Order: sequence, then C-alpha cells, then structure tokens
Amino acid sequence: MDLHGSFHVYDTTLRDGAQQEGLNLSVADKLSIAQQLDGLGVGYIEGGWPGANPKDTEFFRRAAQELDLRHAQLAAFGATRRAGLRAADDPMVAALRDSGAGVVTLVAKSHDRHVELALRTTLEENLAMVRDTVSHLRAEGQQVFLDAEHFFDGYRANRAYALEVLRTAYDAGAEVVALCDTNGGMLPGWVSDVVHDVVETTGVRVGIHCHNDTGCAVANTLAAVEAGATHVQGCINGYGERTGNADLVTVVANLELKLDRQVLPAGLLREATRIAHAVAEVTNVPPASRQPYVGTSAFAHKAGLHASAIKVDPNLYQHMDPVGVGNDMRLLVSDMAGRASIELKGRELGFDLDAGTPEGKDLITRITDRVKVLEARGYTFEAADASFELLLVEEVEGARPSYFEVESWRVITDSKPADEALSEATVKLRAAGVRYVVTGEGNGPVNALDQALRSAIGQAFPEVAKFELIDYKVRILDQGHGTDAITRVLIETTDGVSSWVTVGVGANVIEASWGALVDGLTFGLRRQGL
Repeated sequence: MDLHGSFHVYDTTLRDGAQQEGLNLSVADKLSIAQQLDGLGVGYIEGGWPGANPKDTEFFRRAAQELDLRHAQLAAFGATRRAGLRAADDPMVAALRDSGAGVVTLVAKSHDRHVELALRTTLEENLAMVRDTVSHLRAEGQQVFLDAEHFFDGYRANRAYALEVLRTAYDAGAEVVALCDTNGGMLPGWVSDVVHDVVETTGVRVGIHCHNDTGCAVANTLAAVEAGATHVQGCINGYGERTGNADLVTVVANLELKLDRQVLPAGLLREATRIAHAVAEVTNVPPASRQPYVGTSAFAHKAGLHASAIKVDPNLYQHMDPVGVGNDMRLLVSDMAGRASIELKGRELGFDLDAGTPEGKDLITRITDRVKVLEARGYTFEAADASFELLLVEEVEGARPSYFEVESWRVITDSKPADEALSEATVKLRAAGVRYVVTGEGNGPVNALDQALRSAIGQAFPEVAKFELIDYKVRILDQGHGTDAITRVLIETTDGVSSWVTVGVGANVIEASWGALVDGLTFGLRRQGL
C-alpha cells in the first residue's frame, strides 16, 4: 500500500511546533529532529519557511547535503504571492521554488475579514494570488499543498467564499487543501460537520490542521478523518504556540490502534516512545509524564486495587499493550500500595517475594507497612525506585548494603561582602577498614557535601568516579511551617550507562539531601556488583 498516496501523515514540528514559547531550535537541532521523525515513518516533514529567516534557508541548504530520509519528504512552508505581483516575480515565492524541497505548503487566507483587514486586498485578488502561486509552483515541478488559514472561522462567516478558496487552489493543482483551525476554538462535532460538507460539496482532497486551545486538537483531527480527511498535520509531543498543536503521535496511535487504519509503515509505531523522548532531549523541553501512549506515566499503576487486578491480567487496567508504542508498564510504590503492588514491584526489580508461602506473606506485609509509614513521613517511592530497592534488599536479605560507615558530617557556608558564598563540607567515615576525613568545597552546601562524600568513598571504591549527579529536586512538604518545614529531596545519579533516583526526607534541605546522596552512592556501588 502506498501510504503517502492514500493517507498523509504530515509533521510540522520544525515550523509550527517551533513557535512554542521557550522552544528555540538551531539548524543542527532541526536536522537532528528531522532524522528522528523520519524514523517514525511520517510522510512529510515541514522544515520551515525558506526566505523568511536565514535559519530556515540554511536548514534546507544543509538538509539537501546531510539528511538521509528513508520515509519522509521535506516540505517548504510559505505564503501565496503578494497582492499586485506575479508569482514568478515575488522573491518569497522564489525562495520556495529554489529551496530544493519537492513539496511546498502554501498558507492562504480563507476568511473574508482576514483578506480585507490583514492582507488589505479584495476577495477577488486573494483568489488570484492562490491560483497564480499554486499554478506557478506546479509548473516548476513541485508538489503543492494549501493550508487554508482560519478556515473554520471563515466558513462560519462566509461559507461560499471559504469554499471558493479551496476550489481555486485545487483546480490550480494543489494536491491537498488542509483546513486549519488556526485559533484552536473548534469542537469535534463542529469539525465533523464542516469537513463532511467540504468533501461532499467541493470534491477536493481534504487535510486537517488543529490547534489545542479547547483541549480538543487530537479529537478534532480524528473527527476530521472520520468525516473524510486523508491528510493529518500535527507536531510530535504536541508542540506549538499557545497550547500547542495536535500531538501527532497520539493521532497516529489512535488511527492505527483504535481505528485500524495503517498510516505509518508497518512496525514503526513501536518506535514512538523512543523518538518522542529523543526529540524532547533535543528541544530541551521535559517530556510530559502524562502524555498519552508515550508518557512515562501512560502505563503506570499506583492504586492497590489496580495492582491486584493487573496481577491477574494486565489488560484489566490498560487499554492496550504498551509494547505497541514502545512503552512499558510501571508499578508505583506509594502509601496507596497494597500487597499486590509490593509483590509485583518486587518482581519487576528482580525479587521473588513469594506471596504463596506464609513467610512470603509476612515479608510482603512487613514491607507494605514500612512503606506506608515512611510515605506518611514524607518519602515517595513511586519516584525513587533505587531507594525502594535498597529497602527491599534490607527486608529480604536482613541488612542494608553497607560500603561505608559515616561518623559525622558538617557543612559551613561562608560569605564575604562582594564575594560569592562558598560552602565547605567535612565528612568523617570508614570504608574498607580505613578511616577517612575529607573536606570538599562547592557552590552550595549540597554540592560541597557531594564532593566530600564522593572523595572519601572514592579512595576505597574508585568506581565512584563514574557517578555523576544529574538532577536535583526539592519539595517543601508542610508549607505552613515556613522555613522549618519538612523537606523532601529527589536526586538522580548516573554511572554513564543508566541512571537511578533516590529520596531523602529531613527537617531541613541539607539533612534531606544527605540521605538522598548516601542512598545514591550506595545503590550505585551495589549496581557495580561490589
């Protein structure tokens, strides 16, 4: 089946998605993301607006030399010619023509008030601009799509004119006319009615481009497909200005897994989670944990009732097998956990707690009760698997892994006028039968403690040199107490191959951080097989 001919999956992350507040992409970023999107199997990747800014012009120049796309074609985005000019003479149209892209997506006004107030031209001239630009680019050998901007609002204001814009583009050679909910104000029923009318009345090939201002971008896109649209536009991870565009991964996953329509090359949907997270790394926008299908919480189960059912059959509380999108089921340990949660989580971490024996039942009960007590004090194990695994080891094996014994620690922060505050920490401990007294300096008390602790232990266990603290989160638990409130700290550590998260709770941020640091180093040494 020719997927690109029968159904188009069109990604606009590099253009429309890049308009998200706080998201800034270099040319190298865009090239990297384009390669990832090609791995998902999308049919078209909109690279930007050549001629409108130097970055996008450079992207198309480098893409021709550096990108090796197996599934996607690059599309250049731009506008119809300016009023009063011939398309052949418009320098912005020339930039599209010379971009090297085989596909050009033109944005055109389909709302009569936008034509008169924004373009400051007549309705007739706007139609001529569409006709002239489409036919010119088609004559130059490029495939042309048209984005009918503000189409749904224009349809409500002047249906006859909005439809005439579509007919004009299609008759001039545009392969697809995409109906744009530019302001994002539509609802699924409204979209369905309009798309059905467009398909029945005009006979054009319809695409859909939705923004998420009503929280309905994905639903609106699916409604358009069911009404006859055969071209969907969106952004990976739902990027885009204001509240974002339709999340393309959610759209294609719903089409393939729920509506049984193959819209990507076979098997590539299983790459969705990896690719969504890889793109998030490039954009430096943390992936949303609750993102459908590919979020880290998409198949996470916390309540004891759910875990009990999942123990019998995972599908009882999951709408699909997460493997279908490359994701995993996760069991969260919390104060809501029941015995089944603990047993399943233990199995996930490699511990057979054997609930079928009296001893196993007692062990699980003891662990469950201890988790509930600790969580009541402020600990959270659902976000700190490493600390929970250390707790399991202590309960199952009868003792916590011990690589060092801390005698004492202290930290001092010294500040002088006009100088930055400097922290100094001293740690006294015994490791491998030797007593170490080490001082460390840092740009804060936690950094200084980390330096001193790592330096002391590293003399007995050189493996510590591989460890690096990569994330640090602080949460005040009882805010009404002000500066003396109980504090929770989560620390993520890596050994360069994988990472783990540990938790500490204390009467102040330093004490909580110390607990998380000690757990992090202990877990890391255990993982090294020591």
